[in-house]
Amino acid sequence: KKRQSSSFFSKHAHTMLSRFTSSTSRSVVQQMAARSFATEAAHRPPIDLHGLHARYANATYVAASKAGTLDKVEEELLALQQTAATSTSFASFLENPMISRDVKEKNVVDMLTGKTSETTLNLMTVLAGNARLADLPKIATTYQQLMKAKRGEVEATIISADALTKAQTDAVANAMKTQVGADKKVILETKVDPTLIGGLQVQIGDQFLDLSVASRISELSKTVV
Repeated sequence: KKRQSSSFFSKHAHTMLSRFTSSTSRSVVQQMAARSFATEAAHRPPIDLHGLHARYANATYVAASKAGTLDKVEEELLALQQTAATSTSFASFLENPMISRDVKEKNVVDMLTGKTSETTLNLMTVLAGNARLADLPKIATTYQQLMKAKRGEVEATIISADALTKAQTDAVANAMKTQVGADKKVILETKVDPTLIGGLQVQIGDQFLDLSVASRISELSKTVV
């Protein structure tokens, strides 16, 4: 009976231990998964962009976020974009399909190693390996879109028949916050179109404000001197 009793308690304890271990393991896995999900969410791009250029820009954003170099990578990509726009030789290097992928990749490594962040270097070598260096300017622009969204910046364009004064421009920018949210920063660009008959044309992103809002802003700009 003692052996039976001992065997019973041994089996019971083993079962309890197995259940506890299994429960603990599930809890640990769930906690690790939750932490992993939270970590990934923290580095996720602030807006959803799609397409070829967005895929590279999104991947670069995540890598830069994890490395803590988001701003640095933006500066580097915009500098490379500017170089492509002003240097014929650099633009030719990016766009020339007659240069092999291996040669382009080696040139990129030689040119950028020690001069840019690891994230920017990795992007450029991947683009070289995939024969996509010609897409660099558009990828840089797309990455900048992600960074502007992260900073809460909203681009807007005001087109008027006559040039606005600084006071009028500031008044328009403040009035437009009712459309984009008080927590957003309006990055305002002004254009003059002499053929425009009265009032203003107001564009935020790729959308035009409704006429009532544009009319109110137009009236505001007229009253501020």
